[in-house]
Amino acid sequence: MTDFIPDKPVYTPICDHDEALAKAAAGVAELAAHRNDRWYPKFHIASDGGWINDPNGLCYYKGRWHVFYQLHPYGTQWGLCHWGHVSSEDMVTWRREPIAFAPSLEQEKDGVFSGSAVIGDDGKLRFYYTGHRWANGHDNTGGDWQVQMLATPDDDSLTHVTKQGMIIDCPTDKVDHHYRDPKVWKTGDTWYMTFGVSSADKRGQMWLFSSKDMDHWTYERVLFEHPDPNVFMLECPDFFPIRDKEGNEKWVIGFSAMGSKPNGFMNRNVNNAGYMIGTWEPGGEFKPETEFRLWDCGHNYYAPQSFHVDGPEHGGQGRQIVYGWMSPFVEPIPMQQDGWCGQLTLPREITLGEDGDVVTAPVAEMEGLRTDTFDHGSITLDMDGEQVIADDAEAVEIEMTIDLAHSTAERAGLKIHATENGAYTYVAYDDQIGRVVVDRQTMSNGDRGYRTAPLTQAELASGTLDLRVFVDRGSVEVYVNGGHQVLSSYSYASEGPRAIKLVAESGSLKVDSLKLHHMKSIGLE
Repeated sequence: MTDFIPDKPVYTPICDHDEALAKAAAGVAELAAHRNDRWYPKFHIASDGGWINDPNGLCYYKGRWHVFYQLHPYGTQWGLCHWGHVSSEDMVTWRREPIAFAPSLEQEKDGVFSGSAVIGDDGKLRFYYTGHRWANGHDNTGGDWQVQMLATPDDDSLTHVTKQGMIIDCPTDKVDHHYRDPKVWKTGDTWYMTFGVSSADKRGQMWLFSSKDMDHWTYERVLFEHPDPNVFMLECPDFFPIRDKEGNEKWVIGFSAMGSKPNGFMNRNVNNAGYMIGTWEPGGEFKPETEFRLWDCGHNYYAPQSFHVDGPEHGGQGRQIVYGWMSPFVEPIPMQQDGWCGQLTLPREITLGEDGDVVTAPVAEMEGLRTDTFDHGSITLDMDGEQVIADDAEAVEIEMTIDLAHSTAERAGLKIHATENGAYTYVAYDDQIGRVVVDRQTMSNGDRGYRTAPLTQAELASGTLDLRVFVDRGSVEVYVNGGHQVLSSYSYASEGPRAIKLVAESGSLKVDSLKLHHMKSIGLE
């Protein structure tokens, strides 16, 4: 199956790329000029105007962190995809860079879709991404025609790229349109690429390609097929090695499963991003050793992308860092009225815990966002007790340890974005189900419902529960026991002061410690 791999890249321009970028920048600027900041994040990455989705091209290059993202510059709903770009020296303060990619080739005329960045053996960066066209030439009623593309930066700032063209075409007789989101890595002396595919019989797969020079690719095999026949596509695939506590190499396969059905607490979102842990040998298929597990149990998490950073300045052994997209799939989406839509999660570092499962905790750099700290010490609430922790909290981090062994409340935790009209989002431990809950049932804006994250028997038996809760203007991220579970959800606060309250329901609550840190802006407002 090699007839769909050209001998050299196919480059078919339809317009001048610089002119397309200038037009896109004007579109974003027009939306940003009338932006409403009521929910616009202070310490999460977002575009200053327009719609964003998947994180793309994540890398640390020549002393700067770079985050690209899918951007529709002409509206606040999904549309013609470009790549937005921000960069940072320290992952604390960020600056906006020029839009990096706009559709300018025939192979991508309906969207420069998602992809990744990798540093080659020559020390130079390469971008691999998907070029998107509508099969019927004008809309999605005839499906997609998607191919893999290559681009290279013109200088070390990564602010301008040269597109090399299409390197892998789509074998339309073997694919049901979906064919996108390349991830590239090196094992041994060989480069590998995988991306998501919907097979001709509508099964979600990841295909494996190999290369010696990073320019010419050879199809090898299906790397993985999802066992659930309802899953018809594996978007935004990820694949990387990690070591367990005995030093054994495992492989983590990640993907955003399209078509998965709700099953109890699992798969409650429209599409669900998760992972499996297993083994892989070059040229072979991935062999899972775990079930599918969610990267994040919140309402709004999708399309994560991780990248590896080597070097002594990164701990010697390197770091695996991941960003996700806080995905507003379910109507109503009130921020679409505000000139912008969508944000990324905080950066998280991926490790393996003592139990052999993945842990995703905020990168240590996030502590650099703290401006001051209020130490509330230990707190005890009696039956149905309540205590105000902050009268008006726009951007804060809360560190809290609950003494489960000496608490009797059925549910207890934090009401965030609590406003005078009675609205709030509830971050709580629910003792009846043994889970941490993010509950939006009283919110006045946006979708409601609740999501839960499980605790293991060992965690429950420990008698304590550690929570790190990041509250931004329109969102909450909850890290459970150091990142063994995470919940990310939008929380569209009502007008007026946004209080945070510690509460106990139908019982008492004992908190061993509670600190509140005010957070500064990352510089993108």
